[in-house]
Amino acid sequence: MTEDTQNFEMTPHRWDQLQKSGGRHKHDYGHAVVVSGPFGNGGAARLAARGALRIGAGLVSVACTRDAVGEHAAHLNAIMIKSFGGETSITACFAMLRPSSICIGPNLGLDDAAQDKLAQTLTQTCPICVDADAITLLSAMGRMRAFALKPLDVMTPHEGELRRFIPDVYAQTTCRATLAKAAATKANCVVLFKGVDTIIAAPSGECHVVSSGLFRHAGWLATAGSGDVLSGFITGLLARGHSAIDAACIGTALHLRCAEAFGLGLIAEDIPEMVPAVMAKMA
Repeated sequence: MTEDTQNFEMTPHRWDQLQKSGGRHKHDYGHAVVVSGPFGNGGAARLAARGALRIGAGLVSVACTRDAVGEHAAHLNAIMIKSFGGETSITACFAMLRPSSICIGPNLGLDDAAQDKLAQTLTQTCPICVDADAITLLSAMGRMRAFALKPLDVMTPHEGELRRFIPDVYAQTTCRATLAKAAATKANCVVLFKGVDTIIAAPSGECHVVSSGLFRHAGWLATAGSGDVLSGFITGLLARGHSAIDAACIGTALHLRCAEAFGLGLIAEDIPEMVPAVMAKMA
C-alpha cells in the first residue's frame, strides 16, 4: 500500500447517515435503476436491484428489453420493471424513470446490443455504477473520451477486469493502491478494486482501503452474485445522495458486515436480507 492510503471506518456519523426520517417520503431517498442483461440473464440485475432496495433507495426499477419483462415480473414485487426496445430506446426509458442513479454491467453481455446500452447509459448525468461486463466493454472500446465517465460515477472491477482496463500499468507494478489510482485517473471516476483488501480510489488522489481481515466469514463472499449485490448497495447509496467515494466505501463495509452477520453457507441472495440485522446492531 502507499502511504497516502487510509483505512476506512464506519463512524457513528456514517451510520446516522443511513437512517431514515419519519418526516420524509420515498422520493426523498432517490430512484435507483438497474439495467438488465438479455432475456434469461437477468438474475444479476435482480440481485443488484435487491441490494439497492435494502440499502434504502426510495424506489428501485429494473430496465429491461420487452422480452425479459415476464422473467423479472416472476421474481420482483417492490422493485418496478420498465421495458425498452422497438420505438422506445433505453434513453427514452431513462427519461420516463428519471433515475437518481443507474447500475449497468451485471450480466449485461458483450455484444453490440450491450455496447449500445452502455453508450446510451453513459450519456446520463446522474451517478452511474459501472460493473462487470460494462467494464470489459469499456476496455474493449478503447475510446474513453467517446464514452466518458465522470467523478460522480463508480467503477467496481475485480482483478481480471482491472487488468484489461489498464494493462500497461499492470506491466509496471503489483501495488494494488497504485493500480486503483491509475484506473481512477484513466476513467475519471471512483474505482473500487475488489479483493481481500478492497481499494477505493478517486481521480483526486483520495484513496481508502476496506480490509476483510477483521471479518471471519468474509470468505463466503466468494460466491456467484456477491459482487452484483455490492454494486446494488453502491447504486442505492448514490441514489440516496452519497458521494461516489462514500457510496463505494460504505457499500463495501456493509457488504462485509452482512457476510459476518450471516456466517457459513452465505449465498448472494442472503446478503441484502442481512442489512436490517446489521443496521439494527450498529444503530
